Amino acid sequence: MFRRRFIQTTCLATAAMAHSLRAAEPAAPRIRIALKCGMASFGKNLEEKFRILKEIGYDGVELDSPGGQDKAEALVASKATGLPIHGVVDSIHWTVRCSDPSEDVREKALEGLLTAIRESHAVGGSAVLLVPGVMDDKATHDEAVERSIPVIKRALPLAAELGIRVLIENVWNKMFYDEKGGDAQGAERLAAYIDRFDSPWVGSYFDIGNHRKFGKPEEWIRTLGKRIVKLDGKDWSREKGWVDLGEGDVDWPAVRASLASIGYTGWATAEVKGGDRDRCAKVLDGMRRCLLGA
Repeated sequence: MFRRRFIQTTCLATAAMAHSLRAAEPAAPRIRIALKCGMASFGKNLEEKFRILKEIGYDGVELDSPGGQDKAEALVASKATGLPIHGVVDSIHWTVRCSDPSEDVREKALEGLLTAIRESHAVGGSAVLLVPGVMDDKATHDEAVERSIPVIKRALPLAAELGIRVLIENVWNKMFYDEKGGDAQGAERLAAYIDRFDSPWVGSYFDIGNHRKFGKPEEWIRTLGKRIVKLDGKDWSREKGWVDLGEGDVDWPAVRASLASIGYTGWATAEVKGGDRDRCAKVLDGMRRCLLGA
């Protein structure tokens, strides 16, 4: 009996140790891959387009709002094909800005955001991608920050009611980085901006390639951490500018390691040059190779 107990105890201890070691290792990121709907230039209607995208191997798609694709048709296509619509991109945020000095323009920006929230919910999405403002001759960096925050805050009650997150994208809008600051800048200013909302309904839509010119995506990912809710996938080269995934200066193994270290799970949407079926299949291969190591 003593020998039997000893063997049982030893086996249990070994199993517990193995489980502990596995738990200590960073889990591989569980990522679902989508693309912006407008990238796919095929299909006589949305249902055919969605069906082909699913055949290629995409897990989902993202729409534009306000405007963009017909949302009723898109929902029918999604249900018919089983291809989810995971969210929408605010399609007016560059021209009708939350950071504009005009109160009337900011009101229109708010209405656009509210529409995007409603339409994301209507098609089964979970978020709206938003560029919060632009630093230009109409707004300094601080003015863009201080004007945009109240606008976005006014949209949060509806976001909470419908369960739609407002996700701030890092883009070349001259916010949260210095254009002349070199390629070693961090994400601290973006993180601080998101934290100002103190709301679970505001987070980061982190574009992996957008700030390679100004910093290292893998470091931005670690700084932003759990603030990151969704990802955009693209690549950038010092010599050539925007390039296909895996052909630029992004250190994709380091990106994968950082995503694993923060336990990222969720959507990653390709935002590169689209085209026909073969082109979209190539984009998917690039996303899998870069983000999944596949």
